[in-house]
Amino acid sequence: MMNCPACGHELTEAAANFCPHCGASLAKLSGDTTRVTPAVVEEFQLDDLDAVDAEAIEALPPGSALLLVLRGTQAGARYLIDSDVITAGRHPRCDIFLDDITVSRHHARFARRTGQVWVSDENSLNGTYVNKTLIDGEVALRRGDEVQIGKFRMVFFAGQD
Repeated sequence: MMNCPACGHELTEAAANFCPHCGASLAKLSGDTTRVTPAVVEEFQLDDLDAVDAEAIEALPPGSALLLVLRGTQAGARYLIDSDVITAGRHPRCDIFLDDITVSRHHARFARRTGQVWVSDENSLNGTYVNKTLIDGEVALRRGDEVQIGKFRMVFFAGQD
């Protein structure tokens, strides 16, 4: 027999979602429903780029970078990193708006400094991956690195000096 965590009322119906006595949610009693999106395992090769994407990458000005979305609802989209801080997340005010429930509102941050672009996770639920590895802290990105935010898989390209 289970008891309501809010009022202590003895629950007779095990499948109830709410306490019949006080109305408190019983969702926590049934277990955690949080799901982590695993990193994608399929490989990307730089040779897989089409001519239009390759042209856009070659045209990048020095000091800028490009994220090319390979997977997700915005596959084919390109995001230019041309300022010192770029935010990515599900919040409409993020610089890179990734509209999917697997993405936290303020998921990741891209920062330009010392001639490199660094990515860091902003305490998101599903984490941020670089080259299929969950990152903890800042990671410097190199040409061809894969960045995964939720279901979105992107490839990083820096402008050539």
